[in-house]
Amino acid sequence: MRERPLTLIQDDLVDYEKAMERMAALVEERQEDARPDTLWLLSHPSVFTIGKRTPTEHLPDPTHGIPVMQTGRGGQLTYHGPGQLVGYLIVKLRADEGVVDYIREVELRLVEALGELRIAAERRDTPPGSELLTGVWTKETGRKIVSIGMRASRAVTSHGFALNVDGDLTPWDLAIPCGMPDVEMTSVARERGQASMDETRRVVAQAFEATPTE
Repeated sequence: MRERPLTLIQDDLVDYEKAMERMAALVEERQEDARPDTLWLLSHPSVFTIGKRTPTEHLPDPTHGIPVMQTGRGGQLTYHGPGQLVGYLIVKLRADEGVVDYIREVELRLVEALGELRIAAERRDTPPGSELLTGVWTKETGRKIVSIGMRASRAVTSHGFALNVDGDLTPWDLAIPCGMPDVEMTSVARERGQASMDETRRVVAQAFEATPTE
């Protein structure tokens, strides 16, 4: 991979709607070259988010009480909650790449980060004739540990990835995640028996060449 250093922003728990407002502002700044390429690491309170093409039958039963939010990213339904590391990537694409090219780079950087966490992982190719397959799976158990959904506007990416670290995995069973009825979700804690959010943040930031400005 070519070098692509990023500026790092870090927060703890941020409401999803407020995060979307700030992300939109960051994207506008990047489009105007008023900020460098940026990785924003944070977590959200429990929420399901859906892409534009998420089928109604994939949605959770509303009686479970977890809100469902429409989002402008690509991809299908995903879940966010405490114990999950979310990374929003505000990156200006190079002239020779599109958003799918960058998603592939994101997958490989997360495979590298998981390797540092002693979890063998892999990205997967999209089967012929299928919708774009994105994310990262564990090699030994075949479970999905990272969800990815991104878009680009005026050559700047937004949204990003969600890496399950040590949160509750049961909400994933309330809906159809990632448009894949047979997928089994996992986390760093499930694969290793324990997990540290601080360690995961550090390793992910390192894999993305991301450093704080101050």
